[in-house]
Amino acid sequence: MGTARVVFDRWEGRYAARLGSVRSSAVRDLFAAASRSDMISFAGGMPAVDEVPAKEVAQAAYDAVMHEGAAALQYGSSEGRPELRAVITELMAESGVRLSADDLVVTAGAQQALDLLAKAFIDPGDVIIAEGPTYVGALQAFSAYEPDIRCIPMDEDGMRMDLLEETLKELGPAGAKFIYTIPNFQNPGGVTLTAERRRRLLELSREYDVPVVEDDPYGRLRFEGGHLKPLKALDDDVIYLGTFSKIFAPGLRLGWMAAPAPIRAKVLLVKQGADLCGSAFAQVTAERYFLGTRWRRVLQGLTRTYAERRAAMLDALDEFFPEEAHWTRPEGGFFVWVELPPFLDTKAMLADAVERGVTYVPGDGFFPDGRGRNCMRLAFCYAEPDAIRVGIERLAEALEDRLELYRAFIAAGAISAEEGAA
Repeated sequence: MGTARVVFDRWEGRYAARLGSVRSSAVRDLFAAASRSDMISFAGGMPAVDEVPAKEVAQAAYDAVMHEGAAALQYGSSEGRPELRAVITELMAESGVRLSADDLVVTAGAQQALDLLAKAFIDPGDVIIAEGPTYVGALQAFSAYEPDIRCIPMDEDGMRMDLLEETLKELGPAGAKFIYTIPNFQNPGGVTLTAERRRRLLELSREYDVPVVEDDPYGRLRFEGGHLKPLKALDDDVIYLGTFSKIFAPGLRLGWMAAPAPIRAKVLLVKQGADLCGSAFAQVTAERYFLGTRWRRVLQGLTRTYAERRAAMLDALDEFFPEEAHWTRPEGGFFVWVELPPFLDTKAMLADAVERGVTYVPGDGFFPDGRGRNCMRLAFCYAEPDAIRVGIERLAEALEDRLELYRAFIAAGAISAEEGAA
């Protein structure tokens, strides 16, 4: 067995101090383990890209070069190609949001949009409000700019508006820079913000003069229930983030931001410093795909696949997980959030799970302050239904080992149930 190599960093004293607050991605850190051939991964929210028709994508890429020529290989505008922005306005109109192409900025996935917003809005110590738990990529993007992130708890109806209002009152005139929310099939919680709470969120936004950032990567992936209008459809001042990653191809790294003109102008300033402009080739390829293929039929097929995999995971959880565990039942999206007894630490349990051939993301990665240690996020989007069943059974075995130890301590009188839950 070899020894770990210690690498001396001669530049340690020269890095920016803010890097000390930047978090590593809990999901990316698990990719190496997930690459094992025998591993069943519930860690990454990876779309089922094998169901996207390769021939049609290849044709779109071919057309990008043959019909657009040098324009597809040249620099472009910072806002993104007008033709792709026109495609996006049509997509948004289908969900109830009316925009013009001038309202949009094309980004390198919604993740870049999060970083650009953080760069444009956040000074060290500024308060940002988010759901608790929230998307680990947002925490990573925001943390580089040293904010004070306040997480508002959720229930089965999404972010609790009573607790949000309490927080806004406590902050007083200084307020928060913005409220970040994922209202549809939230990542990692899997819950959806109800229509009533959407209206209340926007009322509070106006009352306390705090902008809302709506991150909506999963809105088109609904398995059951009725469509809920995006926040952006209810209030033009909402900053909306969308992405092609979940409805087409994450590898193209294409997303967009729709925002009021003053905000969009600031975002474009920082975007020019980040990348000058996005990939014209990727943008033309996406244009050709959405204008020249039956992409809606492909998306319907993807949605059916995700629905089957969600059903497989929920059935397996019902069958194998102990009664002490509780989990969400998402109506769409990619994720189930599992809450375990407070005495369990899912990060400590992860090595045992990996040894058994299954991965997940421990819950503390979705909070800025270490909460969520007794929780885990399970992604049902990638593994096949049979593999999901096997993976949940393996995970339940790892979990049962710890629960048995706890139960033995209680039976022996070594601890009380109340102490174990503390």
